[in-house]
Amino acid sequence: MAVGFDGVARRAVLVLAALVAGACGEEEAGRAASAAVATATATAIAEAPAATPTVSPEPARAASARAASAGTRLRAIGSQFGRIVGDGPGLAAYIFDKERRGRSDCYGACAKAWPPVLAKGRPVAGKGIDADLLGTTRRRNGARQLTYRGQALYYYEHDRPGVVLCHDVFEFGGTWLVIRPDGRAVR
Repeated sequence: MAVGFDGVARRAVLVLAALVAGACGEEEAGRAASAAVATATATAIAEAPAATPTVSPEPARAASARAASAGTRLRAIGSQFGRIVGDGPGLAAYIFDKERRGRSDCYGACAKAWPPVLAKGRPVAGKGIDADLLGTTRRRNGARQLTYRGQALYYYEHDRPGVVLCHDVFEFGGTWLVIRPDGRAVR
């Protein structure tokens, strides 16, 4: 059976996504490899025929800035880990298990790789999100970062809507985990 471009593109995207997931926990070399693979993944997706499902090429950092200007809406999204907490466009929200008491310890290179989920105005609890678990914490620069069940929330810089690349990865002294709508980490 001959494999058309559509099948080849899908396989390429799956292989590249697996490489990113394997490399995202390796801090320096892994980040460079992740960026290259994420770029190749976005290119493969963009060049795939219209019949192939596509994923928005907007990076998590840009989504974080866009969401902050309009307030941030969290909602339950589907993923390979079941229903998890994500934002309006479908980017997964992560917690950093190193942090305690809702305060962020992720700055500098950490915040570049794991941008905080920022909010202006009051956070919005979308479908499947418990408004009582949603809150904010103040970052050193005065920006407000969303919390869920008392834990600061982050994006992973190479995730795309509907694509979770770095769940259960040890980096910057702690483990990064996606969370369920009840606020518990996926283990």
